Amino acid sequence: MENSPKQSNPLVHNQDTESSSLITGFFRLSETDKTLALHWKSGSLKYRDFKLLREGGIAKLYSCFDDNLGRQVVYKTLHEHLAEDEIEIQRFLREARITANIAHPGTVPVYELGRDRNGLLFFTMKHVRGRDLREIIETLKTQDPRTEKAFPLHVLIDILIQVCQTIAHTHSRGVIHRDLKPANILTGEFGATYVIDWGMAKVWGEPDLNKLVMNRKENRELTPAGRHYGTPLYMAPELARGDAHIDARADIFGLGNILFEILTHRQLLCGKSITEIIDELLNKPFPSPRDTAPEQDIPRKLEEICMKALKKNRRDRYQTAEAMMEDLLNYSKKTKSSIS
Repeated sequence: MENSPKQSNPLVHNQDTESSSLITGFFRLSETDKTLALHWKSGSLKYRDFKLLREGGIAKLYSCFDDNLGRQVVYKTLHEHLAEDEIEIQRFLREARITANIAHPGTVPVYELGRDRNGLLFFTMKHVRGRDLREIIETLKTQDPRTEKAFPLHVLIDILIQVCQTIAHTHSRGVIHRDLKPANILTGEFGATYVIDWGMAKVWGEPDLNKLVMNRKENRELTPAGRHYGTPLYMAPELARGDAHIDARADIFGLGNILFEILTHRQLLCGKSITEIIDELLNKPFPSPRDTAPEQDIPRKLEEICMKALKKNRRDRYQTAEAMMEDLLNYSKKTKSSIS
């Protein structure tokens, strides 16, 4: 039974110390065996202690505490000014439902989809404690010794292999991500790796939400609201062209783009505007990783894998995520056996 709605902001709650023990990862019987009240809370009312984690142009993510299950979760909601935007509403619902249905160890489990007391859409998911790959690469640029020790090249390749496994699974379910980039790869505890942000995903055989319109004044690093082509710096050439038929090979290009950054600690495209980025993407040859970052001592095999995934013509790329993953696995096995 849901308590009577209050008029206050649903994301503002009083602090409660009962959940503090769970934040550390340890359990107490006082929490796990606590009686569930007869008039229990459901929907958004059961969440409290909201803390903003991240805010983008489309949605906000909070950490909060689920009173009924006694655990920390992540709560995602659209910005209020997009509450009536049909395109963003559909993308939001698609993200929640696709993430819930592809159900793979490399995707974040979704717990609940609903509306808060003010009618705003939200969904909740597992709280992953870790770092995204973009942050890791940015820190590696500074030659931070702790990060270099925690994420040497072979560990980063293992992370990418896990990403390939996840993408291969989603392709087998008929879903293309279309916005693969380091910021959408999370590394959690005990070696877990997650692919997040499925708001740009395409389901094979289903129409897109809107027609591609490229505004060349938009932020080159963000996924623009109301669009379906993904982040300009990371999109495949066929997405930039607005090709009518987009398939899994667009994600292969994204995997190659991520590998390029892993190897070089630099972005593949460096245009200062979307116009320059599109020109680089469509009309200019890509630099090789070894030429881009000669100081990194990049293995030739990894460069070959990277450049094959980044072919401008999708027919020349790896045709499946499994094929790219197999080459990465073979490299990883040989490297580890030579080390041992």
